Formats: sequence, structure tokens, C-alpha cells
Amino acid sequence: MDGQQVDYAAVFHALPGMVALLDRDLVYVDVNEDFTRLTGRPRETLIGRHIFDVFPENPDERAATGMRETRASLLRVMATGDRDTMAVLRYDIEDSDRPGHWREHFWSPVNAPVTGPDGRVALIVHRVEDVTQLIRARGGAGDGDRARVLESELYTRSRELHAANESLRESQARDQQVALALQEAMLPSPRPVGHHRAAVRYRPAVGGLRVCGDWYELVDLPGDRIAVAVGDVVGHGLGAACVMGQLRSALSAAALVAGGPAQVLEVLGLYARSVEGAESTTVATTFVDWQDHTVTYSSAGHPPPALLAPDGTTTFLDEATDPPLGARPEHVPRPQSTLPFAEGATLVLYTDGLIERRGEDIDVGLARLADCLARHRRADPEPLADALLADLLGDDGNTDDTAIVVVRL
Repeated sequence: MDGQQVDYAAVFHALPGMVALLDRDLVYVDVNEDFTRLTGRPRETLIGRHIFDVFPENPDERAATGMRETRASLLRVMATGDRDTMAVLRYDIEDSDRPGHWREHFWSPVNAPVTGPDGRVALIVHRVEDVTQLIRARGGAGDGDRARVLESELYTRSRELHAANESLRESQARDQQVALALQEAMLPSPRPVGHHRAAVRYRPAVGGLRVCGDWYELVDLPGDRIAVAVGDVVGHGLGAACVMGQLRSALSAAALVAGGPAQVLEVLGLYARSVEGAESTTVATTFVDWQDHTVTYSSAGHPPPALLAPDGTTTFLDEATDPPLGARPEHVPRPQSTLPFAEGATLVLYTDGLIERRGEDIDVGLARLADCLARHRRADPEPLADALLADLLGDDGNTDDTAIVVVRL
């Protein structure tokens, strides 16, 4: 073998088992022969396409976990630069000959990074072993040798996964203590806003690190005015909490000098470009003017604030909506709209954890919110905030963080 050059492309295609290469956008760069054979997808239908466009999730919610878990693993590899060994998961494949029909599959995946010259992850080796027959038959007639090999490999991977999970739990416990302390310091405590009544609530998601990037802010402005905002940073944990604190502070400063909420979001969007992890943050900002009895608002990709009239009618402030922070490559002025309010009305700002549910159209969640507000229209801000959490999240809790601000106008 001395001096002989190895054709690594040929080696890759001859590798046993299903192996694919993905780029940082999770687009297929290459697949080996076993991958095309076992998935029933020709190579030309895979290369250049996003992994989850080729293999969407089974619409049956009882089987709809594989895509979410696989995406999380791939993103972890990109973020950490470490190999990620996944537990066995179910990920059904749509029959290429019969659209709408799904074949049950169980997989044992491993995702490994390939770094570029700059040290960043450039590619991901996505290796999966189809263990469907093992799961079903546990080594039935004619499959004994193959089943024992697979079972041995699964055992080894389970040991790796157990060690990785132990390390992760220890790391998360440390991060949780720091993140919770940061979050408590960064989110303002409930306080009077001028002589007006307001209530704030923050409820972390059930399970996980319990710290996300949801935040709120209330700012006293010159005259009988206040600024009220809520935002949602993409991501979880310590990093999201740090980004949240920076954006909240920047918004508070911008609100004191800007001419309106649209200018606040323009400044915040420019600032977000310099803060790693702030891209795609959603924010809704309102200026309340009691002298003119108006609410002026602007939204960067955030669910619309709700204006509850004394008669129980809810108007969603959705006529000045623009993409999230940092979503556009160039600076473009943001829209702004103004709406009058009656004495005794209530303004409610919230994050998406309050209304969004898996597999449900957002209009259903908004209708649920409007109905809850109508039923509790006479409640003061504090009991109204409690009623929103109780009625919309229930005893089982929420799967996403939820922040609420309620202001009596």
C-alpha cells in the first residue's frame, strides 16, 4: 500500500450501512449506495435537497417525533463540534410509490462533525442503521446473526449515550443555576407604571433547562406615556438568557429617545446584528399615550398584542407587522400603526407559548385568547394575568416559555 493513493470517494460509497454527508444548512452533499438502496430514494433526488424536505415527518402525531429529535441532534453537532450518538428512534418514511402512505421504521443514528480549515463544523456525517426488524422480531428465524450484531452495536451506543447524558445533566445543572440567577436579575420586577396598574408574569416551560429567551419591559416615557414590549429570543439556556438581557436593555434605552415603536425596533434590529444569537428574535413594542388615548405599535415577527375593550371585544394589533430582528440583509424602515382606546380598556402583550400549540393554526390560539379575555374582562390586571395562565396553559403546564404583560388603560 506504500505510495498507493486511496480513492476516498469510492471508500465512502462502499461503506456498509447508510451514510450521508450534510452541509451546515442540513442539505445533502453526498450519500453512499446503502443509503439510496435502503431508503428507496435515488441519489439525484437527495443531493442538494434539505434532509427534512426529502424525509418529512409522519403527520400521525403518535409517530411524529423522529424529525424533531434528529434536527436537535444535528444542531447540537454544529453548535458543539462533538459527535452525537442518538438513542433508537422511530422515524417513518413515506412510500415513494404511494404518496400519503408511511412505512414504520426504527433507526439507530450517529452524527459526527467534519471541521473545515477555520475549525468550524463544515459537514456532518449522518450515519443511520435501520433496526426495524430487530425491534419487531428481536432476532427471528434467519436473522439471528444480524440481530446479534445490531444488538451489540445498540448496547455500545447506549453506553455512550448514557455517559453523554450524565455529563450533559451535570452541565445543565450548573447552567441552570447561573441562567436562573441571570434571568431573575434581568427581568424587571412587578412595579407601578406611573399611576397605572400593570401585571407581569413569566412561566418557564415544563421540563428541560426551564430557562428560555422570553422577556418583557415597561418603560416610563415623558408625559403620561409608557412603552410596553415583549420579546422572544430563539434558543434556550444560558446563551438565550444572556441575549435576552442585552436586547431588553437596548430596547429600554431606545424607547427613551425614539419617536415611536417602529424606530425602537429599527434601532434594536441594527443592534441585534452585532449580538451573536440575537438574529430572528421576535419583538412587539407599544407606546401608550393616556393624553391622546392611543396605542401606537410595531411588531417584528411577534404574535399581535391584544386590546380588550370594556365591552369584552378584543382587537388584535396586527396591522404593523414585519420580519423578526436581523431577518433582512439591509436596513428597511419598519411599519407602525395607531389605534384609539376607551377608558378602562386593557392591553395584553404575550409570547407565543401562551397561544401556540403543536399542529394547530395560530388563529385557533388567538380565538382562545380572545374568548378568555372576554370572560374575564372585568378583572384587574393581576387576577387577569393569573386567569390567562390558568385557562390557556392549564394544570399540565406549557411546553414553551410564556411571558405576559397586562396593563389597564
